[in-house]
Amino acid sequence: MGTDTANIIFYHSLIISGELLVILVLVHMLYKRRSPANIMAWLLSMILIPYVAVVLYLIFGFRKRKNRYKKEHIKLKKHTHSYPQSNPLNDVLRSYGIADATKNENFELFTDSVSAYKEFMSCIESTKTSIYISTYIFNYDHVTKKIIEALTKKAKDGVEIKILIDSLGSIELYLFQNRLKDLRDAGAKVEFFMPIFRMPFRNYINLRNHRKIFIFDNKKVLSGGMNISSNYFGEEADKSRWEDILFLTEGASAELYFEIFASDWFYASEEELTFTYNNTSDDNGETLVQVVPSGPDMSKDALYEALLCAIYSAKERIWIVTPYFVPDNSIVQALIIAKNKGLDVKLITPKEANHLIINLARASYMRELEEAGVEICLYNGAMLHAKAILFDHSSTMLGSVNLDNRSLFLNYEVATFVYSSKVIEDIETWMKKLLSNSSSGIKEVPAFKRIIENLMRIIAPQL
Repeated sequence: MGTDTANIIFYHSLIISGELLVILVLVHMLYKRRSPANIMAWLLSMILIPYVAVVLYLIFGFRKRKNRYKKEHIKLKKHTHSYPQSNPLNDVLRSYGIADATKNENFELFTDSVSAYKEFMSCIESTKTSIYISTYIFNYDHVTKKIIEALTKKAKDGVEIKILIDSLGSIELYLFQNRLKDLRDAGAKVEFFMPIFRMPFRNYINLRNHRKIFIFDNKKVLSGGMNISSNYFGEEADKSRWEDILFLTEGASAELYFEIFASDWFYASEEELTFTYNNTSDDNGETLVQVVPSGPDMSKDALYEALLCAIYSAKERIWIVTPYFVPDNSIVQALIIAKNKGLDVKLITPKEANHLIINLARASYMRELEEAGVEICLYNGAMLHAKAILFDHSSTMLGSVNLDNRSLFLNYEVATFVYSSKVIEDIETWMKKLLSNSSSGIKEVPAFKRIIENLMRIIAPQL
């Protein structure tokens, strides 16, 4: 057989193998009942970069997988407390095994980066038994050095400290772990979620742990959108620091956050944790808090369905604060229907996001909402990284969840619904402050840029 014949056979075999892989990928997408938009996005990728796109699908195209390396579903305990009033949102969440809202002794909101930092450090300093930290970003900078020092001191004093960090979100600290040596030597345990260069068959690089959960003595919990970095909080005010929120809840909800942390910690370390604080009572306090995990470790998309339910159930207003607005069509249509019903619908988002591709991808959705009458408010201050939604005067959603496909369907996230008039008033006051520093409406752009913006909808499901 001549060299030319062998080359022809090789290249033909390569082409046929590639075509078979594309067919198999398409069959898999149909078997998994992927949305038409998702299928179209992948098919376009396979046309433009055929072989590369197939490999990318094998890495990024799986979400709720079943194999021995997959993180197990969170085993939510059956917290069945009597809810004081009928609420469609609570009914949807309960149907998926999410615990009812529990009464908490204390709930405080921190929208200022300095007060958030002081509260974070105060919680560390006052802790007597345990500190559990889960974060997407843990930078090593002038602010976090002091946090590490405080944690090291506590570890030396005998406080149990466990820190879970996403390896991709904190790639620099993951690569230079010598910066954690003193902390580990003091007795603290630090694990990286899905370490990039270890156990390759166990790692799903597309599925990141975006949760922010900080638990102190199994009673106090800090959560929200803030990561551990000088970009989010610090001892002194900084005009360039990102706008975000952190909240403190104290009481019965601590056990629910613990369940989520313990599940993530077991996956990363194979160490089981037991909740030991027994004095949290559902009879204490007036603030009703409902904790909702979402991600590949939940069998269904409970949070996504709850969001749709809350939008359709709203009767007066829906005010949304999110840094990244790249939703699916169901959420867009639900918001348009809400506006057509006469509701006050507002979207507060950064004038310029911190990623160019996000600016392009979100524009088409924002224009569609604006054309339907939804008020688009572009925040003029520093990067707005906070995530919050107000539904009427009855509930608010806080946490780590962005209104984009990555947060809603891929990342490990945690949302917190609060049913408390005081908290809702505080969130409303904060949102009005954002509105006072926002410009209204999206500027017109040339036709060619509109075409590019609309084309970005094709890849939006992958962002």
